[in-house]
Amino acid sequence: MSGKNPYQKPDHFTKTAKSAGFPARSVYKLEEIDRRVRLLRPGMRVLDLGAAPGSWALYAAQKIGPNGKLLAVDLKALEVGLPPQGSFFVGDALELGNEALALHAPYDVVLSDMAPSTTGNRFTDQTRSFDLFMRALAVAANLVKVGGAFVGKIFMGEDLPLARTELRKHFAAERLIRPEGTRTVSYELFIIGTNRRPVEDEPADDESVEDESVEDEPAEDESSDADDGPSEEER
Repeated sequence: MSGKNPYQKPDHFTKTAKSAGFPARSVYKLEEIDRRVRLLRPGMRVLDLGAAPGSWALYAAQKIGPNGKLLAVDLKALEVGLPPQGSFFVGDALELGNEALALHAPYDVVLSDMAPSTTGNRFTDQTRSFDLFMRALAVAANLVKVGGAFVGKIFMGEDLPLARTELRKHFAAERLIRPEGTRTVSYELFIIGTNRRPVEDEPADDESVEDESVEDEPAEDESSDADDGPSEEER
């Protein structure tokens, strides 16, 4: 593995994001997901988990407008101010109870761009990413209203099928999207669940779940020896 960190050099997406007032290039990942799934609309209530440095929160706040409500949460402070419809507090999404996150519940959309601090061990990083995804999904299962949506980041690995199966228990439709703004060395993927099922329609744990997914991008070769540690610029 090369000693160079491919995340350190600002690319076109990073420079464009900064000039547009967003702290990180990740805004273009959410913008693409929003465009392709028709995710965010004026007046919506949105929860953003893993919000720092703030690109997703700012983008979402702008899309939902002054009649919407946004709650953003992260272990780190945001690097950007939010408009009045957006609020933020520092907290650990893995430890916070649903009560603390339910300020504007029920939500139309729960977003999670949470990623672990990478170790360089691919299996360890994938496992930690899976844990974060599952926590975010559990929050969405409790706080998203019927018909609502969830977007969660996950590192591609052997736990991906389990994450997808669990998501389909709660959402009637699923899509996998690897946005154009994702760096080529990254193995992150976004799983999007739409049309939140009523609780009474959720399948039991021992029931099979029909695969209604649409795979927008093929999975990458997971044997690739890439530098997988995203910086704040990548998020």
